[in-house]
Amino acid sequence: MTDTSAMNDRGAARTAPDDLVDVAVVGGGAAGLTLALQLLGQRPGTRIVVLERQGHPVPEATHKVGESTVEIAGYYLREVLGLGHHLQSQQLNKYGLRMFFSKDGNDDITRRVELGHSVRPPGAVGTYQLDRGRLENALGHELLARGVRFLPGTKVESVDLRPDAEHHRLHVRTDDGATRQIHAKWVVDATGRASLLKRRLGLAKKVGHRANAVWFRVGCPIDVDQWSDDPDWHARIEEGRRELSTNHLMGPGYWVWLIRLASGSTSVGIVTDPDLHGFEQLNRFERALEWLDRHEPQCAGIVRRHRDKLQDFRVMKDYAYSCEQVFSADRWCLAGEAGVFLDPLYSPGLDLIAISNSLITDLVTHALDGDDDTGERAAIHNQVFLLIAEGWLSIYEKQYALMGNARVMLTKVIWDTAVYWAVPGLLYFHDVLRHLGDRPDMVVGLARFSTASQEVQRFFREWSVVDDEPRDQAPFVRFYDFDFMSRLHIGMTAGLADADLATQFEANIRFIERLSGQLVATVLEEFEAEPWNPAKREQARRWRADEALMSLVEVHLREQESTPLGDQWIRLRPADQAVGTGESR
Repeated sequence: MTDTSAMNDRGAARTAPDDLVDVAVVGGGAAGLTLALQLLGQRPGTRIVVLERQGHPVPEATHKVGESTVEIAGYYLREVLGLGHHLQSQQLNKYGLRMFFSKDGNDDITRRVELGHSVRPPGAVGTYQLDRGRLENALGHELLARGVRFLPGTKVESVDLRPDAEHHRLHVRTDDGATRQIHAKWVVDATGRASLLKRRLGLAKKVGHRANAVWFRVGCPIDVDQWSDDPDWHARIEEGRRELSTNHLMGPGYWVWLIRLASGSTSVGIVTDPDLHGFEQLNRFERALEWLDRHEPQCAGIVRRHRDKLQDFRVMKDYAYSCEQVFSADRWCLAGEAGVFLDPLYSPGLDLIAISNSLITDLVTHALDGDDDTGERAAIHNQVFLLIAEGWLSIYEKQYALMGNARVMLTKVIWDTAVYWAVPGLLYFHDVLRHLGDRPDMVVGLARFSTASQEVQRFFREWSVVDDEPRDQAPFVRFYDFDFMSRLHIGMTAGLADADLATQFEANIRFIERLSGQLVATVLEEFEAEPWNPAKREQARRWRADEALMSLVEVHLREQESTPLGDQWIRLRPADQAVGTGESR
C-alpha cells in the first residue's frame, strides 16, 4: 500500500502544473465560491481550483433559494470577503426580520400582530436580500480575475482520498467529454445537498426536526405596504419600507416568506410542519395556491394577480439534516450544506457557511504553511462547528406548533434574536471562533449558554401547549422597543480587545441566563394567578419542581433588585398599559 501511494505521488509530480493544486473545491455555489475567495485572501498564492457541474453564468432570480442574510453572513460578505460594493450596488439592503401573526382569517394585514423594525438598523450590522444567481456570477468573475481556476461545466466523477499520500486525486469530466485527473493536497466538498463526501464516508446524521418547504419566484415586486391604505398602519414605520424586510406570514405549523430581489422578482416560500400540513397539499403550484387561499387569502390574492409572471416552482421534503464530522486531519472538509442544513427560519444557511468557511480557511492555511498541529486544530474546529449547528437546531425542533400563538412565538423570536446577537454574533464579529481552543473560559461560557438555551426552548414548547393568547396584545412590537435589544445588536460591532471581550462575553452569558429566568418567573406568575385553570396549575407545579429552570429564575431574582429589567418583552401589552418596562423608544 505504501509503495502504491509513493508511486501515485510520483505520478502526481508528473501531472501538468494546472492539475496540481493545494485545494480542490468541489462545488461552485455560494459555499465553494466564497471559500475560494476567503482562502486566497488569507493566503495569497494558494493554488485553488473550483469545480462546478453547472455552466456559468447562472440565471438570476430563479437560481437558488436562500436569499436572505442575517448579521453574521452580512458581516462575512461585506467585511471578510470585501464584497461591500457588490452588496450595495447589485443587491438590496434588508430591513430586518418582520413577522405578521394570524388574525381573523388573515384577509387584512393591518389586524395582524406585527413584529419588526420601525427605523433602519445601523449600517454596521447591515444585512441583505440576495439574488443568489447574481451573487454567484459576481463571485465567479472575481475568482477568475484573481487567478483562481474556476471550471464550470465540470463533473467530478470520483474522489480518491489518500491521506497517506501528499495529494488526493480527483477524476473529472468536462462538458466536451474530456477527462482529466486533478491532484490536490486538500479536498473541500461544497456540493450542497448532493453531499458527495458525506455520502461516501457514511457521515450522515439524522435530526429530530421535520419540515417541508415549497417556493417559487414571480417576476415582479410584491410590496406588503400596498396591501392596505390604512394611515395608522403605515405610520408605524418611521423610516424604511416593509417590502425590504424578510416578511413572514405566521400561522399554526407554518410560515410563508416574501423576499424582494434586486433583479425585480419576489421569492415566495411556504414552510410547514408535516404533521399539521401534509406535503401533498403543497407539492404542486396549483395545490400551493389553494393552500394559500385557505390559510393566507390576502397573500393568495396577490399571487393570483401575478400568476402569469410565475418563473419557477421548487419543493424540498424533510430538508433538515446533520453530519457526524465536517473537518478532518486527513485533509478533507465539508462546507455549507454538504455537511449540515437546519431550517430557513432566521436564515441561518449563509451564517453556517460563514462560520464553516472561516474554520476551514484557518485549518487549511495553517496546514499548508507547515504547522504540525493539523490533527488537534481539525478536531477543535469540528467540535466548535457542530456545537454551534446542533445548538441552533434546538431552535427549530418541535417548535412549528408555536407559530400559531402570537404571544409565545413573539417572545421566542425576541429571545432567540437577543441570544444570537449576544453570543454567536459577538464571537463571530470579533473573530474568536477559530481561537476557541485557546479560550477555555469561553468554552465554559458556551456550555452554560447551551444548557440555558436547551431549557428555554423546552419551556417555550410547554408554555405554548396551555397558554391562552391574550386579547390585549400590542398590535406592533419593535425589536428596539427593549433597550437590551439595541445594546446587544450594536454590541457585536464594538471591536473589543481580548480582555474586554472576555468580560463582555461573560456579561452576555449572565444576561441571557437572567433573561431566561425572567421569562420563566413571569409566565409562572401568570399561570399561578389562575388557580382555577387545571392545565396551567399543573404546568406551573412541574416548572417549580424543575431545578434547571428554577436556577435560571434565581439568577434573575438576585439581580432584579439592583438592576431592574422590564418585563414588557414577555407581557407584550399595548403601549398605554406598559409601565416600568425600561424600554427605549
